[in-house]
Amino acid sequence: MSIWKLGAVGTGDGTGERALTPLRVIRGVVCLIVLIISAFMMLVYFGFVSAVILRLFSIHWSRKATSFFFGAWLALWPFLFEKINKTKVIFSGETVPAKERVLLVANHRTEVDWMYLWDLAWRKGSLGNIKYVLKSSLMKLPVFGWGFHILEFISVERRWEVDESNMRQMLSSFKDPRDPSGLLSSLKELISLYDVTIGYKPRCPSLLDNVFGVNPSEVHMHIRRIALDEIPTSEEEIAAWLMKTFKLKDQLLANFYLQGHFPDQGLTGYV
Repeated sequence: MSIWKLGAVGTGDGTGERALTPLRVIRGVVCLIVLIISAFMMLVYFGFVSAVILRLFSIHWSRKATSFFFGAWLALWPFLFEKINKTKVIFSGETVPAKERVLLVANHRTEVDWMYLWDLAWRKGSLGNIKYVLKSSLMKLPVFGWGFHILEFISVERRWEVDESNMRQMLSSFKDPRDPSGLLSSLKELISLYDVTIGYKPRCPSLLDNVFGVNPSEVHMHIRRIALDEIPTSEEEIAAWLMKTFKLKDQLLANFYLQGHFPDQGLTGYV
């Protein structure tokens, strides 16, 4: 068990919400404008060149370029969270090796849970290689849907009889013999699964809380590694395993909000 405490030190004491001052409002608006303009340039210009034009010549280099531009834009968010807003990001549990091919399963209690996974990927050098599994309806959103398509996110209908073949087809399309360190051709190529439980102080944030830097003052991530051979294969056993996994996450969160930290946090050395 290890703990890594990273990121900038917050200006508050971590026990309450920070005040929405005029400076925070101005700073947040400026940051939001920068993020929106850069996202527009990423999707309309760089994304089109890397994911459409370059793909006509080489899928390998198309994915490399798209990953670079995507990672560069995503890096703005951890910078906003930790350097500008002074949010402390604290990791406990097991360490995720750099650039390891894994499947992450995280709790989703607020609209920005998935954003904090970028802080983890940023530290592991994998920010531009993230692939999300999301509802198919999100792929139809204006502007964002286009972005999800060029980034090759995996859409699901939440009906396994439909999703199984779609996911297999999508995963198999990631195979590129020229890129042995690239994306997965099948789930068997995964090294392991990581169960990530995210807690916040003083409360769960919204997107605007993040933009203006009023909340959270601390983000805690507890990471549990699960070897693939520990995961059952039958549908009934997987359903029971998932229920058990998320009950454990609920218990971890209940203890976190009661005690103020995840298990063993602060009892081991920093790495």
